[in-house]
Amino acid sequence: MREVMGIQGGWYALLLGACLLGGAGHTLAAKVKLEPSNWGHPAGEACASCHAKSSAGLTQQWQDGAHAKAGVNCMDCHQAAPGDSDAITHEGQVIATIVSPKDCGRCHVSEVEESQGSVHAEAVAVVGDRLKALADNLTGPAVQAAGCDQCHGSVVKVRGDGTLDPATWPNSGIGRVNPDGSKGSCSACHGRHEFSRAQARDPAACVRCHAGPDSPDKEVFEASKHGMAYVAHRDKMNLGSDTWVAGKDYSAAPTCATCHMGAAGKLPASHDVGMRDAWRLNSPVSEKQYLIMFTDGDKRDLPASQEPPKRGAQFEKNDGTQAEVKFVVPPDRRRQAMQSVCLECHSKAVTEGFMKQFDNVVELFNAKFAIPARDLMADLYAAGKLTPLPFDEPIELTYWELWHDEGARARHGAAMASPNHAWWEGMYLVGRNFYTRFLPQVREVAGADAQALIDRHVTTKDQHQWLKDGQQTNPILGFGKREAGGG
Repeated sequence: MREVMGIQGGWYALLLGACLLGGAGHTLAAKVKLEPSNWGHPAGEACASCHAKSSAGLTQQWQDGAHAKAGVNCMDCHQAAPGDSDAITHEGQVIATIVSPKDCGRCHVSEVEESQGSVHAEAVAVVGDRLKALADNLTGPAVQAAGCDQCHGSVVKVRGDGTLDPATWPNSGIGRVNPDGSKGSCSACHGRHEFSRAQARDPAACVRCHAGPDSPDKEVFEASKHGMAYVAHRDKMNLGSDTWVAGKDYSAAPTCATCHMGAAGKLPASHDVGMRDAWRLNSPVSEKQYLIMFTDGDKRDLPASQEPPKRGAQFEKNDGTQAEVKFVVPPDRRRQAMQSVCLECHSKAVTEGFMKQFDNVVELFNAKFAIPARDLMADLYAAGKLTPLPFDEPIELTYWELWHDEGARARHGAAMASPNHAWWEGMYLVGRNFYTRFLPQVREVAGADAQALIDRHVTTKDQHQWLKDGQQTNPILGFGKREAGGG
């Protein structure tokens, strides 16, 4: 940390020193780094010998990985104390059923500290209020275990006999809450038992979850110039390198890890994938966001519309407890960190111009569609026109898809340079469905009050004045409205 903060000072020291490398006060990894002299647990050789027969593929993965080459064996990772909640006795050894970030953190201290409090580590909490309504109500609990939880993570439960509840395990969701209280799953990106760097740096590690309507990053990346360059030049990406600095170890293309985690120039790598995100995009209305860093190492995003706390103040964390604020990083400095990656391959003018175009799309979505739709829904609920039960009325699904699916594609498309997703797969669908599905459903639900509501939130706004303009050319019919009557 001392080196990084000494290089730049100012915003760079605040942002990078505090947030990328500043988890030094966190207790999860207990600040106990397992030194190489401690690797090679005596019982580990027997584990490998037996599993070479019963789980040959698993053993081969370990042998091909960096752990085996460094002398780290099965027991180094799986050893447990008899009192651990998920400890079992296996072939005379007490082992942990789940190797959690707490276990990995005995050696990989900074990686665990950086990920703690990140959007990945909090992936269970951030969808907690959605799962019941979506998974259980619309389908059933089985889908939550096989679908939602496999990406977001489950709260892993240990049954009375010491075995793991199959409703919550197996699970490698990125925010998995482990029996030892730690959050996360390193194997979500670094597939066990090889734990390959190259695998985690490849976009395929991310698109397992970041694909589909609500997080369309697979489709967006593949349709962008970045994705095209990656496919064409994957052999030049140096994915397995010990160091992986954009502009130094590779320059052929970026991946998800490049922009959200990777080192570039003097910007160090980080396992906090959301640290560089100035906007929160997957929400009904996008807001820029502060990053609150606590002295205990936890982090929290705070919408820019809220007053940020002062350094040294007590402030509420994601889990509802209070902690002392170490740093507050404003959205513009988060953006500067992201731009420092772009600048390895693009000019300042291109980088700043691109970010301005992206911001404009988000602001357009907010002002023209997201805020009016949100306010219309709020008025309908307040007037008792809709029941409090989620997803029992068609307009609720229409509104959900408007921001959660179509709006997400538009915003992500603009963020990741896919014009097709910014427009045809995104904002075009937002506009089409806002005018032809959502507003007609508002009229149906609101009845006699509908026009007053729509006038208040929609037709009085400048962005919707085109509805009253009869002078535009009609591209559907091929002639202007004035010409339709032959005049």
